[in-house]
Amino acid sequence: MQLLRLAWALTAAAVCFLLLLLLHNQILREGQLAAGTCEIVTLDRDSSQPKRTIARQTARCACRKGQIAGTTRARPACVNVHIIRSRQWCEMTPCLDEEGCDLLVNRSGWTCTQPGGRVKTTTVS
Repeated sequence: MQLLRLAWALTAAAVCFLLLLLLHNQILREGQLAAGTCEIVTLDRDSSQPKRTIARQTARCACRKGQIAGTTRARPACVNVHIIRSRQWCEMTPCLDEEGCDLLVNRSGWTCTQPGGRVKTTTVS
């Protein structure tokens, strides 16, 4: 009879332990990004000037070794750290497929030119 009670107590303890482990893993997963992915944390737009919109965004990335946060096809992404160090911004394909990419003269950013002539300028700070 005591052996049966002991078996039930051990089973209940094991179930509680598994539930705590599952709950702990779920809490950790909710705040973490998968390796090699990014998410936009804040996005601010200022359209107070005519014909000009200033947009600022902050992204959170979980990049793999040898990668750093960058931009690919107008979205935050993990890119090769060599691109950032060499300031060859167009190598990370920051513009949309139909847009052309050009480096700014001082390599402080890039421009994406749409087929209709509209130009989007991005500077890195």
